[in-house]
Amino acid sequence: MASQIDARRTAFGRLPETCPVEQDADGVWHVRSFAAARQLLRGDQTRQAGFKAELVERLPEKGKTPILFLEGKLHHEQRRLTAPFFTPRAVDTRYRGLMAGLADGVLGRFTAAGRGELSAMGMEMAVGVAAQVVGLTDSRVPGLDRRINAFFAGGLDDTGGRLRRTWSALVAQARLLRFYWLDVRPAIAARRKAPREDVISHLLAGGYKGSEILTECITYAAAGMVTTREFITVCAWHLLENDAVRARYLAADEPARHALLEEILRLEPVVGTLFRRTTAEVALGDDASGGAAIPKGALVAVDLRAVNADPAVSGEAPLTLNPDRCPAHRAGAPVMSFGDGHHRCPGSFLAIQETDIFLMRLLAIPGLRLERDPKVGWNDLVTGYELREAWLTCDAARDQQASRTSASG
Repeated sequence: MASQIDARRTAFGRLPETCPVEQDADGVWHVRSFAAARQLLRGDQTRQAGFKAELVERLPEKGKTPILFLEGKLHHEQRRLTAPFFTPRAVDTRYRGLMAGLADGVLGRFTAAGRGELSAMGMEMAVGVAAQVVGLTDSRVPGLDRRINAFFAGGLDDTGGRLRRTWSALVAQARLLRFYWLDVRPAIAARRKAPREDVISHLLAGGYKGSEILTECITYAAAGMVTTREFITVCAWHLLENDAVRARYLAADEPARHALLEEILRLEPVVGTLFRRTTAEVALGDDASGGAAIPKGALVAVDLRAVNADPAVSGEAPLTLNPDRCPAHRAGAPVMSFGDGHHRCPGSFLAIQETDIFLMRLLAIPGLRLERDPKVGWNDLVTGYELREAWLTCDAARDQQASRTSASG
């Protein structure tokens, strides 16, 4: 694989490891083949161990386990009850108009200014959509996107001395409380008076308390807002720098556009690693490795970059962007970028559709240019990349000014 062309922009110059299953010096097991990852994630002998579970553990009150961390029958029941919010039909009929309106508003402000930062626009778009789905629409003051961003950008710092760790925890708690009082609590109050078709109304009907709803909002925010912002940004980056792929995208019908976006996501998965904790010994059979027996209680890291680049599923040249790629084993175009098994991301249709709606409008703006490549950083929360300082410019504002000058003359 070292001799192949690498079209990725977020890999930090590192090629994927190729050993299908192995244990490192710290005792963590790493899964990198598609076959082993599918076997592990579709089994019932693991539980969730990622997405910063300590953020939930440190909440002052303990109550119902968040849906993200549920297992077994309880998880299946909650997924069944929340599934109607995320089906392709629901996404298309309920949220298409909302997405179009949000994109028009975000990009209208960009064209008026003539310059804007892509990841900030993506965050505004992602927060606007997810807020409607979840029910965070009654905030006391504007700025939900900034509060979400501040909360997850800070995270929890468990390094350094005791004073530093304590201060980090206090800052995180302050941000958490601000999010609760300004955004979550008003949403709960509004839906107690008049329930709606959203997640918070569903949770209230299920007897969830305020602190439990807060926890769910945190997990939905992590999964639906932070990751979609990066997806929008990385797709725009690829399309803006590749004239042929951009032309093909703009000329395609919606299913073909969605497939192309999914191929970009396969190449650049936003969530880089899925963590699981084994609840029993797990025997992973893999032809290349001869199999491995992972003991009960072990931490397992599923490397989605490596899994998505496994030639057994992605075929030839897996590190290149190929709009005609057809992954094997009925994996789907994004392979495992949305996870797999019973914890597969339920919002995949939502993310693809809102990204497509935003990008079709963005790429139609006259004179659209990317000033320079975005800065690629790391986000511990999603164990993946984050793209910042992706400044865009356009000719729309200049053309409008020229038209006004001509008219006045």
